[in-house]
Amino acid sequence: MKPLIVANWKCNPQTLKGAKLLFNSIKRGMKKIRNVEVVICPPFVYLLTSDKRQATKIKLGGQNCFWKGKGPFTGEVSPKQLLNFGCKYVILGHSERRIYFDETDEMINKKIKAAISVKLNPIFCIGETKEEREKGQTQSILKSQIEKGLKKVSKKEIEKITIAYEPAWAIGTGKPCDTEEAQKMSLLIRKMMARKYSLSIAKKLRMIYGGSVNSKNARDYIKEADFQGLLIGGASLDPKEFIKIVKTISA
Repeated sequence: MKPLIVANWKCNPQTLKGAKLLFNSIKRGMKKIRNVEVVICPPFVYLLTSDKRQATKIKLGGQNCFWKGKGPFTGEVSPKQLLNFGCKYVILGHSERRIYFDETDEMINKKIKAAISVKLNPIFCIGETKEEREKGQTQSILKSQIEKGLKKVSKKEIEKITIAYEPAWAIGTGKPCDTEEAQKMSLLIRKMMARKYSLSIAKKLRMIYGGSVNSKNARDYIKEADFQGLLIGGASLDPKEFIKIVKTISA
């Protein structure tokens, strides 16, 4: 399984010109990359910045989706619409969605099942806040997010899902989870998935890390902490840094 490197541009950049420059810079840097799967998740309005996406090694993803396929849902984007724009992945349950938009595990569960129904691959984000961690609630929070977020998701369907562990206290802070702690979280999540599904499914599960990733620590999360990829926010807006991260992983 190739490492999965996901660029989450969030609400950036501010112009179409900037989006095109960023995408094309990354595309040029990917020419000699062979053994890494790269996904870019721009704001919805920039999904067409890659009008030649079929000729590139870069895949597209959405930053979110709704659980209904169509209808009177102003401001929402359906999984099928993302698929028709060429998206292969969609980020669901990101901590910023949970915090700023009050997304619940039940809502995320609906989105996951809707994405899978149209063959869109969910990147299911889980993780604890600083307050939850300080109170010793990390394990119970992760267990709850997994149980509720994956409710009635079958063994066959779980194979389509990538789990992203992204401690909210590390996102955008410049203070990443250290490698040793990240490895503990990786093992803990796999144990939870083994109990929910099976040991074989837990072993095959693709799990990625997100939270203040940079070119200096990226390789450690793959080689030492047992993650199969990365979810990158701020560093993905710097094409030189992002390309450096991908090259570090592919080396």
